[in-house]
Amino acid sequence: MNIQILGPEFQGKESFDGGKINAQKPLGFSGQGAVTVRLGPLFYWAWGHAESAGGIGFHPHQGFEILSYGIRGKGLHRDTLGTESYLEAGDIQLMQAGSGLQHAESVEAGFESFQIWLEPYLNDAVRRKPTYSLFKHKQFPRSSQDGVTVKTILGEESPIQQLVADARMFDVEIEPGASYIHRIMPNRTLAALAIRGDGGSFLSSGREPVAFKQKDFAIIQSEQEGEISIRPEGEKLRIFLIEVPAEVEYPLYKKAR
Repeated sequence: MNIQILGPEFQGKESFDGGKINAQKPLGFSGQGAVTVRLGPLFYWAWGHAESAGGIGFHPHQGFEILSYGIRGKGLHRDTLGTESYLEAGDIQLMQAGSGLQHAESVEAGFESFQIWLEPYLNDAVRRKPTYSLFKHKQFPRSSQDGVTVKTILGEESPIQQLVADARMFDVEIEPGASYIHRIMPNRTLAALAIRGDGGSFLSSGREPVAFKQKDFAIIQSEQEGEISIRPEGEKLRIFLIEVPAEVEYPLYKKAR
């Protein structure tokens, strides 16, 4: 099993609206500083923080499936489909950009969120009608056992079933002394970002523990089926997981590094 840990210095960075909104990017665009720019169909991942109220004006998207996940605070989404809706903590908004749309975002001070892009087969995607959907926090299944709480964002029992790209997503909280076990399948990649707590360690059979800290980005792959155990160090750990195929059966957009 291969476990790669990338600290914030190996991730991309970008500022918006004169520095009012700043983003750490585990997966970014060319020239933004990320050493990894895609993982299979996982094309982009930004962790945004608003130091003060601000916004990003109307800008276009096409083809990609774009998820925004509220972590803290409140943001307003508007688009050229006529949508106007608020994203709050725990909510997901999904734009399937299809043949194209534009959207704008305005956020309050303290707002925090993820924006994640997944890539379906773009030749087909750009022929589809663009859509927008909002899913509220209470719609998502959550399980709690032995100090571990798992919220399923993409996967079985998730309310989001219209996604074309292959991905599973989980928001996991682990109490001190507890551990979360995730099954690793061959030819799939598990990406992880620790967003709260002191960090922790990844443990797998026959390997020494691999330590990580808050804000670290981890990429985990295995040629054989196995399990990875995630344990916190010190404080309660909150970690976000995205699992995607290492390869897909359709051509992917050639993204520059």
